[in-house]
Amino acid sequence: MSEYGEKIAAETLRIERLLPGPIERLWQYLVDSDRRREWLAAGELVESGGAPLELVFRNNDLSQSDDRAPEKYAHIGDEARLHCHIIDCEAPRQLTLAWGDADGAASQVCFELAPQGDQVLLVVTHSRLDSRREMISVAAGWHSHLGILEARLRGQVPPSFWAEHTRVEAEYEQRLEQ
Repeated sequence: MSEYGEKIAAETLRIERLLPGPIERLWQYLVDSDRRREWLAAGELVESGGAPLELVFRNNDLSQSDDRAPEKYAHIGDEARLHCHIIDCEAPRQLTLAWGDADGAASQVCFELAPQGDQVLLVVTHSRLDSRREMISVAAGWHSHLGILEARLRGQVPPSFWAEHTRVEAEYEQRLEQ
């Protein structure tokens, strides 16, 4: 399994990670605001289809280094808010979100969890991406956020979010064909 995401359809990215279990622990990192804030974004989540969710990203604070957003992302480095809603929630196996505006035009993110011995396979599928540029940015974002999640689950110091994001964004530029 590659740590890199792959384009599985014209508008869809899929990324997989084999992470320390058990599945219930990893589920908490998806649905509990305090746990999710450690690797992605805070926001109170109600485990019910149709429920709203506001994600509050503070990417500059995800790692211990003095990590600052590169110029093109400076406007979202300190804080960015994303209004989402729950499409489907089947604890502890699947969580699907309308990612962004809730008028039906949002992209969608599906988190799927499957036990693999004492580990858990996490599959993140982000669909309805409307451009190559968006897919590259999203791929680098998920790659970097999941790297921080993995470090936290393993009790390690997480990598620098923005340094990793910058590095893998350049790689995804090459990896994701036109």
